[in-house]
Amino acid sequence: MIEIIPNFHPVFVHFPIAFATAAVAFIAIGTVFRRRSYAAQCLMMGRWMLWGAALFAVIAAGFGWFAFNSVAHDEVIHAAMILHRNWALGALTALLVLAAWDWWRGRSGWTPSPGFLVLLVAVWLLVMSTAWHGGELVYRHGLGVMDLPDVHAGQDMEPHDTDGHEHVHQH
Repeated sequence: MIEIIPNFHPVFVHFPIAFATAAVAFIAIGTVFRRRSYAAQCLMMGRWMLWGAALFAVIAAGFGWFAFNSVAHDEVIHAAMILHRNWALGALTALLVLAAWDWWRGRSGWTPSPGFLVLLVAVWLLVMSTAWHGGELVYRHGLGVMDLPDVHAGQDMEPHDTDGHEHVHQH
């Protein structure tokens, strides 16, 4: 494994986020502008994005499960990990169900409807909530990142210049 990345979960987790967002955008454009010449292409692209989001959500969940069971953490972080895991399992299930339904219905020439778009937005919100909780783990709790320098070590120091880095720290 690469030294700065403890596992591959962060590599794959961004694909379902981006693909689900693109699915909403393309299906919304195709649905709202149904009579335009580009609507069919937008709907098909949105469907591909939905299927890609579901596929990469499975991959991200697999690596997430590995990360959940291998990253060192304390009780506070464990509670945050449980919350993220629960949102992730709900989002994964919803993505898989919606993508399977879309694939099954699409075989008969069905095109996504405004109701489908509403469901897709709801699933997208689940994905975004999952992403938010994952971001909390990284940016609030520092899970899975290397230690940063202790910025409070020299609090009594005056402005300093180290390799062109010059400013006064606000305390």
